[in-house]
Amino acid sequence: MPSLPAPCVTAAEVFQHPLVEEPAASGRPDLQARQLLDQATRLCASCPLADRCLYDAVVEHDVAGVAGGTTPSQRLRIRRLLGIRVEPEDLGEFTGTTRERGRLTSAEVMRLRRAEPDASLETIAERLGCSLSTVKRDLRQARADAPVVAARAPRPPLDAVLAARAVVAGTGAAARVA
Repeated sequence: MPSLPAPCVTAAEVFQHPLVEEPAASGRPDLQARQLLDQATRLCASCPLADRCLYDAVVEHDVAGVAGGTTPSQRLRIRRLLGIRVEPEDLGEFTGTTRERGRLTSAEVMRLRRAEPDASLETIAERLGCSLSTVKRDLRQARADAPVVAARAPRPPLDAVLAARAVVAGTGAAARVA
């Protein structure tokens, strides 16, 4: 019997919604964003791949949106509890991000963000002539001001990641993180 696709595949419109992928500038999601985040989290809870997805999103890759039933800020708190850092992947070098007037630099993205802190990321992307994902990637890269320690050595075991999720999510405050 073939396995069913994961909820993030069957409900991509929820998981890839801009309100789920891009946290609110204030750090407090509005009602629609909160409902979408809750829906994505519930869908993750029903997925048989949720634990592995969480592990990969915490230990292996820095991803946007809901993964393994957690938000990016929750995964950051889990990493802090576990004492690990994961460098965001630099896809710009791989893809050769360009625009009409030549290569786009991270400095240009940061300059526009500082000049217009209340502008949406979509607006910044439009003004720079690049994609939203390029703007997000460059902003994440700029926030990573401390040297990054590779998550490769040593990796925490899955049960430590799950225990940290329980602490961060408030479902297991007594859970001990190894």
